[in-house]
Amino acid sequence: MGTRFPTLVLLGLIPLAAGCATRGWVQEVVGKQRVEVDRRIGEVETRLTAEAQRVEGLGTRVGRLETSVEDTAASARSALERAEAAHARGDAAFAKAEAAATRAEEVDARLTRLWSRRHAWKRVESLEITFRFDRWDLDDGAQTALAGVVRELKANPSLTVELIGYTDPVGPREYNIQLSQRRVEAVRRFLVERGVELPRIHAVGLGPLEVQGLPNAQK
Repeated sequence: MGTRFPTLVLLGLIPLAAGCATRGWVQEVVGKQRVEVDRRIGEVETRLTAEAQRVEGLGTRVGRLETSVEDTAASARSALERAEAAHARGDAAFAKAEAAATRAEEVDARLTRLWSRRHAWKRVESLEITFRFDRWDLDDGAQTALAGVVRELKANPSLTVELIGYTDPVGPREYNIQLSQRRVEAVRRFLVERGVELPRIHAVGLGPLEVQGLPNAQK
């Protein structure tokens, strides 16, 4: 009985010492792993934070790009509207120009016809006004006859009047030319004073005219 007791004690101490060594090692290993895990978690959190910041930056850039795209689209729409308006104005201006060109061609053709026919006048009526011998004033009969001419000219703006003055051959030729001019001028003044435009009156005094059988008082 006395020889077994120490053996039992020793057997009891060996497992106790082994058990203490195992817990310390486990704690050390666990501590190291915890530090490593914490380090890795920190790295992950750092990367997540950086990624979040990068994503946020991308979102800001995307927002700016969207705003820029919207502004560009608005500018493009505005430019298109201005271009369409300018095109419409151009079409209207072109139509007006074509109409003006057509009118100009019509006017040019009409003027060409008138110019080509400027000498092709047609006599409508002929009237003789007589003067007393060596006189150039208009008597009542002459004024009455010329009043009818005035009415005819006012009623027909396209008509013109041609005045040709003559005298009898009695007396010096130069004097008779001047007398015929005075008589023509008297008739022209009468017409102008009553509203006939001066450009419509063509007048010339030709002086003496030899007419057989015409009394001197009527020349």
